[in-house]
Amino acid sequence: MTKPYATGPPPGLVRLETLREKLDGWPTVSDDPEPFLSVGLCSSEWLDGALPALAQASSDCELAGDALLHTDVRSDNLCFHGERAVLVDWNLACIGKGLFDAVAWAPSLRFEGGPEPWELVPDSEGLAALVAGYWAARVGMQPPATAPKVREVQRRQLEVTLPWVARELGLPAVAV
Repeated sequence: MTKPYATGPPPGLVRLETLREKLDGWPTVSDDPEPFLSVGLCSSEWLDGALPALAQASSDCELAGDALLHTDVRSDNLCFHGERAVLVDWNLACIGKGLFDAVAWAPSLRFEGGPEPWELVPDSEGLAALVAGYWAARVGMQPPATAPKVREVQRRQLEVTLPWVARELGLPAVAV
């Protein structure tokens, strides 16, 4: 049964599961943790203890599905038309597990005054670890010239996502 206002994916979109290597940043952090640690979101001791569980959850989460995914849901990609919200900027659209968009959006919504992410998504099924790893592998890098504030946004999202993932995986609270 189709949900009201749900749109199926058009043909030719990439499948989210084929992007796992690009999305899963924990192997990059494991190979060279210094760029991530340089932003001060956690201590090296916390990361050393948490990294096995983060990497496992990220690599094991299910990405397959048949939902049309935006993959970049945030307030600046939303327009309001009457009482409806419309997603814009679909350049990263793909097909996959529908839960992915909610998990990737929840941290952005939180730092804009919304609820805690676990209140929206009580069980991210490992997707929060995947999303956190994506940002963790990039947050300590120089920003691209075309997006000079992207690292700041990634840092803010990680400030929300790391405690969410620690809570979800039963890890100690994030220590700086």
